[in-house]
Amino acid sequence: MSASALAAAPALVPRSVLGAGFVSPSEKPTVLAIGIGGIGNSHTQEARDAGFQIEALCDIDWNHGERTFKLFPEARKYKDFREALDKEGDKIDCVYCGTPDHTHAIVTLAALRAGKHACCVKPLTRTIEEGRAVAKAALDAGVATQITTSPATGETGCRVCELLDAGAIGQVREVHIWSERPVWPQGSPTLPTWTDPIPKGFDWDAWLGPAPKIPFADKWPEASPIPHMSPQNWGGAAVFHPFNFRGWTAFGTGALGDMGCHWANIPYRALKLGTPDRVVASTTKFYGDAFPLSSLVTYDFPARGDLAPVRLVWTDGGIKPPMPKDWEGDELPSEGVLYIGDEGVMFNDRILNKERAKKFEDVPKTLPRRGQVMKEWLEAVRGGEPAGSNFPYAMPILEFVLLGVLAIRSRKPVEFDPDACVVKNNPDANELLKANYQNGWTL
Repeated sequence: MSASALAAAPALVPRSVLGAGFVSPSEKPTVLAIGIGGIGNSHTQEARDAGFQIEALCDIDWNHGERTFKLFPEARKYKDFREALDKEGDKIDCVYCGTPDHTHAIVTLAALRAGKHACCVKPLTRTIEEGRAVAKAALDAGVATQITTSPATGETGCRVCELLDAGAIGQVREVHIWSERPVWPQGSPTLPTWTDPIPKGFDWDAWLGPAPKIPFADKWPEASPIPHMSPQNWGGAAVFHPFNFRGWTAFGTGALGDMGCHWANIPYRALKLGTPDRVVASTTKFYGDAFPLSSLVTYDFPARGDLAPVRLVWTDGGIKPPMPKDWEGDELPSEGVLYIGDEGVMFNDRILNKERAKKFEDVPKTLPRRGQVMKEWLEAVRGGEPAGSNFPYAMPILEFVLLGVLAIRSRKPVEFDPDACVVKNNPDANELLKANYQNGWTL
């Protein structure tokens, strides 16, 4: 099933009619959180604060997960998510997945097939084949799902929709999205050429999961330039774990995968975008194993009803778009979205031309404001409105990100047929659409 078909399906089914498995508003839905040492630490707290009960925690690195274990001392602890799901099956309503990109699908599919409501960090999957399998499983299970992307249902997202619908800048023909990422080591010409001892309490084979088996490397040598080449480095000298998996093609999806789901969410909603006709990438030197330091990815979208064709340009690694004429200040911020229309320019939800902004300041606020990831998921789990980034809805945005990654990795333009799920102009790239699981794992 294509991404657009998957996205359309859940909007037609009120959650309140689904019945079994949904939690009464008077009860706290119980959660098994898997992958809680990194971003899972803050997400479990947000889930608790929203109204969930954190019942059990799972991480293959108990040293890294210790700070989260301390937050929830009553929660039962596991290392293997399969054991956790098996033993917690009748005690939990929901599963949260905060593992690295390459294991999102195996964890989330296991949760959905067990009939559990599911929330996964972005990007939902590392490949399009995995994404479609997960979205279909979510529809089959009839459960409440959510992705931890920046919502398009908050004030900024709703206001962008209202202003563009009111013609605030005329027909939008170009969009620029840029990000300061990567903020981890990236750009290495090879995988590590050395092997380090595996730290006590860390299961390297479990961390690899369905990815190719490679030796463990702990930290980059002090003399290595790799940790210092990105615009910023939040992950220190770690090679793969923690945090720095994002820069490797076998485990992550690079800067585009990390931030594209966030920043493209609002443009996709406001401009009713779907599958691009063509995606072309230009990057700094790319060797294959690690994503390049910087990339520029151009997406061309066809007309949608009365909406004009749109060119969307993504840049990362410190590359920003040209400064618009009406911009006040010496430079653009480190991240953001520019909408370029026939009659003006918007930065996020702000019209740059002051006279034009005044003309449209009274555009009515007609869309309901939501925009809190865990609260939206809680509402859906309790049988209410679907979460704003439920799995099927978010599939077109996931495929937007992954088609850009495909263009980067294949080094050729990508023309994708969403119904046949094939790259029409570059058959060799079709292998990159697939999960290609190893070590006995399957979808």
